[in-house]
Amino acid sequence: MKNLLILGSTGSIGRQALALFDETAIRERYRLYGLVAYGKNVEDLLEQVARYQPKKVAVYSRSAALELKNLLTPEVEVLWSDEGVEALSTAPEVDVVLSGIAGTSALKPTFAAVKAGKTVALANKESLVSMGELMMKTARSSGAQILPVDSEHSAIFQVLQGRETPYVNRLLLTASGGPFLSLSLTQLKYVKPTDALSHPNWKMGPLVTVNSATLMNKGQEIIEAHHLFQIPYSQIDAVIHPQSIVHSMVEFVDKSVLAQMSVPDMRGAILYALSYPERIPSPLPSLNLTEVGTLTFFEIDPQRFPCYQIARKAAEKGGLYPAVMNAANEVAVSLFLQEQISFTDIPRVIEQTLIEFEKGETPRTFDIDSIFTTDHWARHKAVELCRAISPV
Repeated sequence: MKNLLILGSTGSIGRQALALFDETAIRERYRLYGLVAYGKNVEDLLEQVARYQPKKVAVYSRSAALELKNLLTPEVEVLWSDEGVEALSTAPEVDVVLSGIAGTSALKPTFAAVKAGKTVALANKESLVSMGELMMKTARSSGAQILPVDSEHSAIFQVLQGRETPYVNRLLLTASGGPFLSLSLTQLKYVKPTDALSHPNWKMGPLVTVNSATLMNKGQEIIEAHHLFQIPYSQIDAVIHPQSIVHSMVEFVDKSVLAQMSVPDMRGAILYALSYPERIPSPLPSLNLTEVGTLTFFEIDPQRFPCYQIARKAAEKGGLYPAVMNAANEVAVSLFLQEQISFTDIPRVIEQTLIEFEKGETPRTFDIDSIFTTDHWARHKAVELCRAISPV
């Protein structure tokens, strides 16, 4: 039985992963060694500890850690701070780390787990967007295995099993198009955070849900696919698929196209990563194509989804450009959710931050320190740019 650590246990991915312990035979394969909560929601973490009985928990806040220590029995060790989370991620007892914290907060513990040679079930997009080259190089050196949890990359990973990548002609990712697919460009200026968080198909955290509405998530996933599967950007594309039934497709050199399909539910991708290389019965309903009726596909409109094009351009420039893009996006999305900027301001902030970065002396080194220094700079620049925008 393997020991599992969940980074982000109180978030969307973490909750769905824990549900699989109740619903599937995953509980017969894993001992839940530790839980890491990014937020300060101590009550939810306490409930999880009582139900799943991990040996250790970690939080980022000192006050949350003190509260937990007062409420938990001495048998459960409580760690806190970046150092505490990283220590848990690299603990010798841990076999598999599920990286489910959204945003750059997961970069350090995820990188530490990869460096320590762990198997990492990766749901955190930013780990490969901001530092994909370094992450994959480190994994090759340490022997770490990175298993994709994003539904799109899980789909490609499943299709490629037993097939050599030299036979791949193209990767084709699918995007739902989010909740604003039918709105006019004028209407997009006036959408509110509650509108953006109402995704038609998927249950996700706020950052990922807004990224799905702007299609930044698809640009990020192009970058992820490039690093995970070592496929050139010129051979990776995406299309709008509103039904979210086809999760991705692989076209081979003979022009045969293989697709992976299932109902839109993140538990499927989580379950495959945790049961790989085997398959175990799933709690998801079977896909009924007669009920679905029609599967449709559309090209991505660059005017409606400028974030997708911004992400692709940053990817092609490489180096630290994706890290700048990612940091600026997180700031812009956060301020949109606080109703300090409009939905259509998000791509403006990201693009202008990248322009400002290009004006300066771009760092020549690409290591963990330069990534975080650049991330810090980009966040401050994005905040500065947002302040210059008229209030919503």
